[in-house]
Amino acid sequence: MIWVLEDPRAGTAAQAIGIAERLGMPFRRLKMAWTWKAHIAGFAPNGSLMGVTPAFAKDLPRDETPKLVISAGRRSAPVALWLKARFGCKLVHCMSPGMTRLFNRNTFDLLVIPAHDRPVAAPNVMPILGGAHRVSPMVLAQAEAAWQERLGHLPHPRVALIVGGRVRAVGMPPHLALQLGREVALLALGMGGSVMATTSRRTGAAASDALAEGLGPVLHVLYRWGEPDENPYLGYLATADAIVVTADSVSMISEACATEAPVFVALPELARPRHRMLIETLVQAGQVRPFAQTLSRWDREPLDESGRVADEIHRRFLLD
Repeated sequence: MIWVLEDPRAGTAAQAIGIAERLGMPFRRLKMAWTWKAHIAGFAPNGSLMGVTPAFAKDLPRDETPKLVISAGRRSAPVALWLKARFGCKLVHCMSPGMTRLFNRNTFDLLVIPAHDRPVAAPNVMPILGGAHRVSPMVLAQAEAAWQERLGHLPHPRVALIVGGRVRAVGMPPHLALQLGREVALLALGMGGSVMATTSRRTGAAASDALAEGLGPVLHVLYRWGEPDENPYLGYLATADAIVVTADSVSMISEACATEAPVFVALPELARPRHRMLIETLVQAGQVRPFAQTLSRWDREPLDESGRVADEIHRRFLLD
């Protein structure tokens, strides 16, 4: 059995779950909730449960033993190491394990670390482009089938506009959203196309209104984060002829690169240093280009790092 440690943060959890889904084997998701001790648990030499609530240990399955544990994020690393010490399982960890790595660098069987985090080369380190996620080729095919008719009124070329906001804050400056909406609308209008736009929790109401105003001249659909309707995000990715995504999210940029559409990164002023390093890495790899006054295609292969990690896990550990 494979156990996946599910961080409360969706983007972090998606990295571990996305890899598990590509293994083609049954797995169990173990939800975690943190205490303040999660910040010091990494100093424990053999892992620790001090950073998770007591309910985690209480809810651990009693009738099975994991052969593989997949975790993501520095707070889950001590928990994963504790499980390895107890069960002797293989351990795959996504992202930097933080302080835990200082004392247990060789205990992790595989560390999956984004290349933009500049990982130190080691036999148990696997650099990847961007972040792992759940947007697999199968997920995109299913989304295309599910949304093709509902989006059928929109003329091609369709531009998916994926809008985030300031990191760890709510409320993109409205003037930036207005500017972005106008620029994307002008390009789509010039090609006789349409725009499929979606916002995130960090965009904010004022910026969403400004975005809608900017998109006014072109035929478009706009999904505002939190609306009761079904979220069309995957449908937009699956049916887009081009994707424009803001520079503030590793997850959004990485998921956009899983498609066959050209990917353009907009609003670099929203990016933190880590995001800027991500974008630089993806530009060098030919996966994205900065958003400018064109949406021209270029040759690139869809990025499937979750699948590549799953293949490496099978190769190293001979799972059955």
